Amino acid sequence: MSLTEVDWSVIPAPADDGKADHLVGQSLPDIVLPATNGEAVNLSDLSGISVLYVYPKTGRPDQDLPDGWNEIPGARGCTPQSCSFRDHAAELRTWGVTNLFGVSTQDTAYQSEAAARLNLPFCLLSDAEGVMGRALGLPGMQVHGTYLLKRLTMIAKDGVIVKVFYPVFPPDQDAENVVAWLRADAA
Repeated sequence: MSLTEVDWSVIPAPADDGKADHLVGQSLPDIVLPATNGEAVNLSDLSGISVLYVYPKTGRPDQDLPDGWNEIPGARGCTPQSCSFRDHAAELRTWGVTNLFGVSTQDTAYQSEAAARLNLPFCLLSDAEGVMGRALGLPGMQVHGTYLLKRLTMIAKDGVIVKVFYPVFPPDQDAENVVAWLRADAA
């Protein structure tokens, strides 16, 4: 089984703990995050429809995942989630998405390897300093002494969050769920 093929029936689904309920209606904060293309993105400058999918930690084929990773509800699935957005990027654009980003607490160098390996047609943003997580009050978790963001997806229109998917499970269907919401919202 590859990194993108997961038997979700054996992975514990995350529960909705209510820690993302406050996000709809919030403005994207005036913070700058480094992107895998070498640029910096100020979230408050994003106009049009923006999709930001947040994930805990992308694995690498040459490194083991943390012990017990598959048993942590919501931890497994970052690569399938990114590949889902990769595979639906063109369709998302047809539904008006002008900005698509993945966000994690991993540093840009680590994210750049994943973006290249997965052939992502969009940038990953690093919140390694936790500024976005703190500014928006995003849910997180401690894994072996490392703070990681919990998986969620936000849709913003002209900088205001209008929809949040949380929890996201299974992660490989996240982009399809976003497309379905955009389609229904446009109707």
